[in-house]
Amino acid sequence: MASVLLVEDDPAIRARLVEVLTAHGHMVHSSAYGFEALRQAAQRPPDAVVLDLGLPDLDGVDVLRMLRGISRVPVLVTTARDDDSEVIRLLNAGADDYLVKPFSGGQLVARLTAVLRRSAMAPAQPQGPAAPEGTAGALRVGGLLIDVPARAAYHDGRELRLTRREFDLLVYLAEHVDRVVARSRILADVWQQAYVEDQTIDVHLSALRRKLGERASQPRYLHTVRGVGIKLVTPR
Repeated sequence: MASVLLVEDDPAIRARLVEVLTAHGHMVHSSAYGFEALRQAAQRPPDAVVLDLGLPDLDGVDVLRMLRGISRVPVLVTTARDDDSEVIRLLNAGADDYLVKPFSGGQLVARLTAVLRRSAMAPAQPQGPAAPEGTAGALRVGGLLIDVPARAAYHDGRELRLTRREFDLLVYLAEHVDRVVARSRILADVWQQAYVEDQTIDVHLSALRRKLGERASQPRYLHTVRGVGIKLVTPR
């Protein structure tokens, strides 16, 4: 059983989601306000947060950023918009996953279960200064240094500010460096789901490319092999 903080201002939706999550064995605390949710998260840290963006006192993305300042708790965001700019904004702010409204109770439970599973598998260690060259457990690809135990990544000595999912995707591709990895394998091994919208992988790849200073049209590290999959290569 996981403790879940549900942040949703619509009383009918909130009651329904509490009912669904409780029926699946979760202990649910809820709030209709961003400031109250932040107070609850600080005083009684949950195992996961389900965060609606349309709150009466704070923009949900601001709540997400402030939450990231005090916690690495996995956050599943619910939003009415599914355009690329909105999704990228959410992921950059620290969301672990997102659901587009309207969604079913089954979809919520499945996404939350996956987020909790990934969180349990990944140690949440703080990121520190640049890792030394002899860092144990590190992966190296060209100018990339990925310190897996510390969950930190560096490009030409500069630390990359990656979300949890971006880091997991980068590690997975680095473990298969110079090999094409099928999207189906990425979904199964990184997302641990048989089906995720194609847009989800593309959004994370786009964010990684931007943070690596490259573009899809002129890739150095991240190459898309049309109809096959993704490849992280060692720059020549």
